[in-house]
Amino acid sequence: MSNVLAICGSLRKGSFNRQLMNASIGLAPAGMTVKEAPSFAKLPIYNFDDQQGTGFPKDADALHEAVRAADGVLIVSAEYNWSVPGGLKNAIDWLSRYKEVSFKDKPVCIQSAAPGLLGGSRMQYHLRMVMQGVDAQLFGKPEVIVNMAASKFVDGQLKDPGAIDLIKQQLAAFDKFIARVKV
Repeated sequence: MSNVLAICGSLRKGSFNRQLMNASIGLAPAGMTVKEAPSFAKLPIYNFDDQQGTGFPKDADALHEAVRAADGVLIVSAEYNWSVPGGLKNAIDWLSRYKEVSFKDKPVCIQSAAPGLLGGSRMQYHLRMVMQGVDAQLFGKPEVIVNMAASKFVDGQLKDPGAIDLIKQQLAAFDKFIARVKV
């Protein structure tokens, strides 16, 4: 039984990535529970002076505790300007500053959706580099990259059978990866 925390890198309520995250929560294999992480939307831009002066914001504390308590983390994110959205990167920056780094040795799985042909693949590449920097244990394959997303979601629901099957495969394999890393 694994407890997975889902972080949506897009703050927009109707984003394809939020829809993908919601679909993934419902497609988790038996024995895996996936719940959405506390929001990072109101975190101030990371500044060491602020951290030293006032400590960690309560939203950073809530996200830190949720990541530490989870067996694994699923990050579902949009691609902004060929990279990781600033808000998500800022949240990771805050979490990297705790004495016990939130993501250290934590299994992490990545998904993305986008209206274009590449489906957020460049963001996934860059996020993998960021997660290496915070000592996360990155899950590899299968990768979930939902391209041409407007044709695959109907009224907020993922309807593409190929994407649904791939998500099921990924989450089942991620569950096994979590079990191996926990040992």
